[in-house]
Amino acid sequence: MGFLVGDLKMLDFSLRLFVIPFNVASIWITVNNREDNPDYGKLEFHELVGLKYMVCVSAIAAGYALFAAVSSYIKCLFTKAWLFFVTDQVLAYLMVTSMAALVEFLYLVYNGDQVVSWSEACVSYGKFCSRLKVALILHVIAVFCFLILALISAYR
Repeated sequence: MGFLVGDLKMLDFSLRLFVIPFNVASIWITVNNREDNPDYGKLEFHELVGLKYMVCVSAIAAGYALFAAVSSYIKCLFTKAWLFFVTDQVLAYLMVTSMAALVEFLYLVYNGDQVVSWSEACVSYGKFCSRLKVALILHVIAVFCFLILALISAYR
């Protein structure tokens, strides 16, 4: 049983470190994403609330993952397993909601919404949409890591 606990602790630590670059890369791609169209103007991430939400949640998640990875080896914090459990659960759910916001946004820019007279935007802003797909892939990897971390902390 002690061997399993040690392996679980190492997996937990590794996942927390593994998730940080995916969150940071997702933030970087999204924040630096902009495209200028001569017909429709400039499109930037800061004009879109759903993207701002995803960036904020990713930044919080990356910061927490670093803090949790470092503090997992400090005995006084590690004994507070319930604290990691609650925080891991909250961040896993926030990551899922931010992923859902990004998926919904991508769906709308690729397909539009004829009911409210929105046309698809990716015809005019192809580079912007392509970069968001990359950010989504990175974010999905981070979400799965946080879901696994939530399961590990629940087990503990």
